[in-house]
Amino acid sequence: MTHPAARSPHPRRLTRFTAAIVITLAGAWPAGAAELQPRTVEDWQRYVRATEARIDRELASDQRFLGIDFEEASKARADRQTVLSGQVVLTRMAEQGHNAEQINVRGGLINHWRGTIFVPSVSLDQVLQELQSPAVGRHRQQDVLESKVLSRDGDTSRVYLKLVRKKIVTVTYNTEHEVRYRRLTPTRAASRSVSTKIAEVENAGTPSEREKPIGNDRGFMWRLNSYWRYEQVPGGVIVELESLTLSRDIPFLIRLIAGPIINNIARESMTRTLESMRERLRLSAVPTRAEGRTGS
Repeated sequence: MTHPAARSPHPRRLTRFTAAIVITLAGAWPAGAAELQPRTVEDWQRYVRATEARIDRELASDQRFLGIDFEEASKARADRQTVLSGQVVLTRMAEQGHNAEQINVRGGLINHWRGTIFVPSVSLDQVLQELQSPAVGRHRQQDVLESKVLSRDGDTSRVYLKLVRKKIVTVTYNTEHEVRYRRLTPTRAASRSVSTKIAEVENAGTPSEREKPIGNDRGFMWRLNSYWRYEQVPGGVIVELESLTLSRDIPFLIRLIAGPIINNIARESMTRTLESMRERLRLSAVPTRAEGRTGS
C-alpha cells in the first residue's frame, strides 16, 4: 500500500500549483500591452488560407465529410463510434505548408483544435433553423455574456458576442463575426465564422468599462475563426467544430511550463463549447408549452 505522503497530488491541485509557477515566472515577462504586428497578421492569414484550402478539399469529397473521416480508416471508424456513444472527440491540429512543414507565426501563437459531438433526437433542418434564427433566452453558452444578430443577408449574418475567458486570468471581449452557412446536401451542411472585431474590455461590468485599442492589448486573443460541419445521421446530427485562435507569443522558458496548461485550457474550452451547443440544440428541438398548445 502506498503511504499517504507518497501519493501523487490531485490533478486539479497540480494544475493550480503549475499555474502559480507560470504566473510567478511571468512576473519578469511584460504581461501588459502587446502590439499585433503586420508580420503576425501576414502569417495568420497564410495559416488560414492553408486551413481553408484543406477544409474545402474535404467538403468536396463524395465519400467522406467530417474531419475525423479523413483520419486513418480504423481511427476514423473508432472516432465515429466514440462520438455516437455521446462522448466528445478532440484533436489538436497543426496546419502544414507547401513543404509539409508546420506553419509558424512570427510574434504570435495559434491554438488550432477540432472537436466532434453527437446531438441526439434533432434533424439537420432543426439545427440550421436554431443557429440561423436563435430563440431569445433559450440557452446561453457559459463563455458568452451577450449575443445579438447585427444583420442578415440570406445565409450570411453579422453577429455580436460579448465573450469572457476565466482561466488563470479573466478577460472580456466585445467581438463581431461574419457567419456564412452552406447547405451542401440534404444531410450535410457547413458554416464559417470569421472574427471581424475583437476588442478587449477593461473594467468589464463597471461604469468605467471601455474597450482597449484593437491589436494593442494584452494579446490573449487577437483573431478567432470557427469552421463547423453538420451531418444528419440515424438518431440525430453530428456537429464538428474546427477552431483557430491567434494570441501573443510566449517566451520560450514560460512556454515550456505553460504549454500543458494552455492545451488543457483549450481542451476544456472546446469541450464546454460543444456540450453547450448540444444542450442548446437539444432544447431547440423540444416544443415550448405555448408551441404545444398552438399545435393541439
